[in-house]
Amino acid sequence: MTEDADVIIVGGGLAGSLTALRLTDARPDLRLVIVEGSASIAGNHTWSFFGTDISADQHAWLGRLVGHRWPGYEVRFADYGVRLSTPYHSMTSTRLRAEVEQRFPETILHDAPALSVSPDHVVLEGGRTLRARCVIDARGGRPVPGLALGFQKFLGLEVRLAAPHGLDVPIVMDATVAQSDGYRFVYTLPLDAQRLLIEDTYYSDGGELPEQVLHQRITRYALARGWQIAEIIRAEQGVLPVILAGDSSGLISRPDGPPRIGLAALLVHPTTGYSLPDAVRVADLLAARLAQRGSLSSAEARETIDGYGRTIWRRRGYYRFLNRMLFKAAEPSERHRILARFYGLDQSLIERFYAARIQPQDKLRVFIHMLMKPPIPISSALACLPEASAFKTP
Repeated sequence: MTEDADVIIVGGGLAGSLTALRLTDARPDLRLVIVEGSASIAGNHTWSFFGTDISADQHAWLGRLVGHRWPGYEVRFADYGVRLSTPYHSMTSTRLRAEVEQRFPETILHDAPALSVSPDHVVLEGGRTLRARCVIDARGGRPVPGLALGFQKFLGLEVRLAAPHGLDVPIVMDATVAQSDGYRFVYTLPLDAQRLLIEDTYYSDGGELPEQVLHQRITRYALARGWQIAEIIRAEQGVLPVILAGDSSGLISRPDGPPRIGLAALLVHPTTGYSLPDAVRVADLLAARLAQRGSLSSAEARETIDGYGRTIWRRRGYYRFLNRMLFKAAEPSERHRILARFYGLDQSLIERFYAARIQPQDKLRVFIHMLMKPPIPISSALACLPEASAFKTP
């Protein structure tokens, strides 16, 4: 059987694109094909991360893709605001798309929806079949049985203002806004002196996204800040899963199916929904295995990815507990108080939390900190300890 490629990646989003780049960093002669169902890869997104989320080596290879860097960020709550010196970075679809298209000028298949994806072949709409020793499924999120979820959802507008905005760092959370549909905050990235990305964001029980309402709220928020919008450049939106509890077996690739990465396997930070750090780590793991063996099969990729997935599921149980506290123990209109309490902790602990490297002593400290002037009743917090509590109707 003749193989059309060494590796086929189905889905040219963040995880698929980063994996493609990293695999060919490890082996430049690798025959790699990206199958993308839409007209262009990488979609219409902004991916952000904290500078402490990834290692120095990972910063080195990812650096060419990062379009915006800031020396810190701010958060704002009703009672106080704080500026942290943790570096903050953002990458755009435009930058990622340009890099991938330059690397793979002839082996990206656009407008090529996959009818079926198997460990050694992909059947495209129209009947064309592509074969490879390794097929990786990176087609994005899909329903996973056995999980209790909340949602982080947002609408963002990239705007050009009539005058400079005056921001020098992002406002990652501005929770001084009216609380509705759960914990609401506005997220603002200063892209240049007069250009902003403004996102209206919600930690909500439901995944519905009323785009027109959120569009109006962003416009009102800008006016309240004294910003006159001269042009709306583009809009982006998302509904990200926040994992509360459940059975992780649905996240593990089936032996008769292709290995899955990115949102297809819910490889995201369980509380923030940030997907870039896990996408970087998985791309590194696959590239290291390829460099060690000289080739990569679907079975080897599955073993690598699922091993990582099982490990982080065990390590991140505490995050799921905090998520249950946020969604199940706190009244929706009071959820902002939990985040306000969290930002009273040390910056180093906050960095470890966002990097998903929280330590045992950190867990105890966070819990005790929440019990001092608790934003939710202690009895409600303790009731969230068992994962089964997430499946109970309040």
